[in-house]
Amino acid sequence: MRDDICSIPVNDVFLPKCGCPICRMRDMLEERMVEYILGAAMMEPDVRIKTNEMGFCADHLKMMMTKRNRLSLGLILESHLVHMSKEVFEGKGFLKPGPKKSAYSAAKILETCFVCDRVQWGMERLLATVFRLFGSEGDFRALFSEQELLCLPHYHLLIAGAQKDVNKRYLGEFERVCKNLSGNYLTSLQNDVSHFCKMFDYRNSGEDADWGNSKDSIERSAGYLTGRFKNE
Repeated sequence: MRDDICSIPVNDVFLPKCGCPICRMRDMLEERMVEYILGAAMMEPDVRIKTNEMGFCADHLKMMMTKRNRLSLGLILESHLVHMSKEVFEGKGFLKPGPKKSAYSAAKILETCFVCDRVQWGMERLLATVFRLFGSEGDFRALFSEQELLCLPHYHLLIAGAQKDVNKRYLGEFERVCKNLSGNYLTSLQNDVSHFCKMFDYRNSGEDADWGNSKDSIERSAGYLTGRFKNE
């Protein structure tokens, strides 16, 4: 398989063959974007303008709070809070916004996240490369089919995007592979969750009780259904 500037990050994501590759892709982009925001980009005026205007969702703000560079986060939040105060409560000119207009301004800001926006931009381009490689590279088709699973949200995302972006010659194969990766994992989850529930029957208690792979089946089910696994 020939590597180029677009295919290298996609291949890096798919090579581990552990978990959902699209989850790994999103995680990679989120991590890079958070590091970028808290690093050199913190002092870039165009980035600061955007972070002031868009703010951050709960998940990405929580993610940034786990990083060491708390001064960077503090400076970003300082200017964002000033922007929020002006937009929501102070208004422009001499007239203060009424409660309805103020609430509307707050809602507009709360609906946006700078990290989500940039991750979405990156995902669209990486997924376009995934679709292109599947339709042109046999090695990548094999690598794709060897993945452990596709979570339900990313199964939907891939099938929806494939309709217009995957080479029509390989569209049917792509859909079958995606269905197998997601459907087969769902079947194994069903078995594990059922086994987990049965283990609470008093007849299955004891030190030698065989839980099999069921002990973390609740967490894995939540990850499969939401695209956010327990280690995230």
